[in-house]
Amino acid sequence: MPLKADILQGDCLELLKAEEAESFDLVFTSPPYADRRARTYGGIKPEKYVEWFLPRSQEMLRVLKPTGTFVLNIKEKVEKGERHTYVLELILALRKQGWLWTEEYIWHKRNCHPGKWPNRFRDAWERCLQFNKSRHFKMNQEAVRVPMGDWAGKRLAKLGKNDVKRFNSQVGSGFGKKIENWVGRDLAFPSNVLHLATECGNKNHSAAFPKALPQWFIKLFTSQGDWVLDPFAGSGTTSVAARELGRNSLGIEIKEDYCEEARRELKRTKVETSAPAAEEEDGLLFAATGKA
Repeated sequence: MPLKADILQGDCLELLKAEEAESFDLVFTSPPYADRRARTYGGIKPEKYVEWFLPRSQEMLRVLKPTGTFVLNIKEKVEKGERHTYVLELILALRKQGWLWTEEYIWHKRNCHPGKWPNRFRDAWERCLQFNKSRHFKMNQEAVRVPMGDWAGKRLAKLGKNDVKRFNSQVGSGFGKKIENWVGRDLAFPSNVLHLATECGNKNHSAAFPKALPQWFIKLFTSQGDWVLDPFAGSGTTSVAARELGRNSLGIEIKEDYCEEARRELKRTKVETSAPAAEEEDGLLFAATGKA
């Protein structure tokens, strides 16, 4: 079936009400941060942020499938010499709303702007908060494996006596390892820290993130043909990433200029026509079940 990629103009609070319940596999979005993008979104005050966001996240909760995932890219601001707590307050409020705060990923900005302040250094990371409706959610871990690295050849060339059996941690943590299990492997599972540069193709948007960021989560939490939603679509980076990976997508954006730019970019986007082996249906995991 042909892929669908729609960009709708308006407030997601209203437009999401027209979408069917439990119809999206992934919500990936970066909403306007507190006191940011004032010309576009009004610059929501941090004290009002939770109140503003919760009605919108309620609609996201309604349209997300039971096995779906919501990833929120956000970062707290510095105000009067200390970090504001609005992101932490939002996390607690989302949990009360019915979301499970499953995981926190860190986007490390490898080439962040240089800077130094009297009481802090440059800000080089942002949060990517994972929320779910259920402990049993779709997760394709094989799709985001990374190369083992040069260390493997030397480290695994000669195995010692402790490498061919499980070697428990000496600090009594209960964790252990068996180095022999790494022999013959080319790929390993990543950590929850994503090292991505901040460059992006669109220079016209005030807060664009690199396409590699939504790509990673789309690979992890969806399969080809699934539906991806970005309710704060901006210039459409998430929708473009979804289309390139063979997913259907819906982007919602309040600013007309950004909608037009997103539609133009989608027309130029090439669709991936074949599913990588790592994304075949039998490679899908449902977290917390331990089995496919």
